[in-house]
Amino acid sequence: MIKNFRTYFIAVEFYKQAQKLSLPRHLKDQLNRASSSVVLNLAEGHGHSSRNEQKRFFTIAFASLRESESIFDLSMEISDELRETTDKLAAHMYKLIQKTS
Repeated sequence: MIKNFRTYFIAVEFYKQAQKLSLPRHLKDQLNRASSSVVLNLAEGHGHSSRNEQKRFFTIAFASLRESESIFDLSMEISDELRETTDKLAAHMYKLIQKTS
């Protein structure tokens, strides 16, 4: 059940914090797609019973998180709170991927 999926809720918080950034339009659009992809792929992966399918979606979500981090680097505008949430989410996602391997 998704209500017990802590990583998902950290991802939702990550998305909300990322949306607060003031960025050039092209980066904002890309960040919207990447940060929402993290949440959506975690949810979809969580819905599969096959470990291989879960790992595939969790890996896609992790790649989208890394893409978001690259946007943060380009913008040079990231709060300590967002950096902490990003690091926490990355650790949780890494563990999920390892667990499904």
